[in-house]
Amino acid sequence: ELLKRAETLVEQNIHPTIISQGYRLAATKALEVLNSISQPIKIDNAEGLKRIAVTSCRPSRSPPGREMLGEIAVKAVTSVAEKKGDGYYVDLDNIQLIKKQGGSMTDTQLIEGVIVDKEKVHSGMPNRVENPKIALLDAALEIKKTEIDAKIEINDPGQLNAFLAEEENMLRRMVEQVKKSGANVVLCQKGIDDLAQHFLAKEGIYA
Repeated sequence: ELLKRAETLVEQNIHPTIISQGYRLAATKALEVLNSISQPIKIDNAEGLKRIAVTSCRPSRSPPGREMLGEIAVKAVTSVAEKKGDGYYVDLDNIQLIKKQGGSMTDTQLIEGVIVDKEKVHSGMPNRVENPKIALLDAALEIKKTEIDAKIEINDPGQLNAFLAEEENMLRRMVEQVKKSGANVVLCQKGIDDLAQHFLAKEGIYA
């Protein structure tokens, strides 16, 4: 809107620098007026904070939608607000907005925690875990490859079966270690071998 008005002024041969200076003066004056009429509000005044949040919603939103979004916004902000001196400080980096296609505005939810937007690695793993105990792994649940080039010579099927069985046992032991830790959720920064995924699923561990 301001640009439209500026275009009209330019057409009246008013220099853009003068228009820009005028806008700056107007913005400064508007802030002075707002500061003079503003009133402090307490962080526990949820209804007052919601009214403020609702006024920030787009007019195109339906009234019930604005009310709901305002309430969610207040809960999100107050949950991460930190007391500093006589006021509160909010680091907006502590609030993450995740958008999903489909659904409606009324499907909006406030999740108080961390969202890891990933699918489970095995279909046999649980879809929901109550009272999770989460293991954070920065190492792969895979057989580690050697740093040097090496060859294994297998002369008969028995040796091959023994070799594969040992790999399976190594992966099984890795999963046993996870189970012994008491974790029922695994967040792994690196890869998880297909067989390890199978063993985790059998133990009811989500990954």
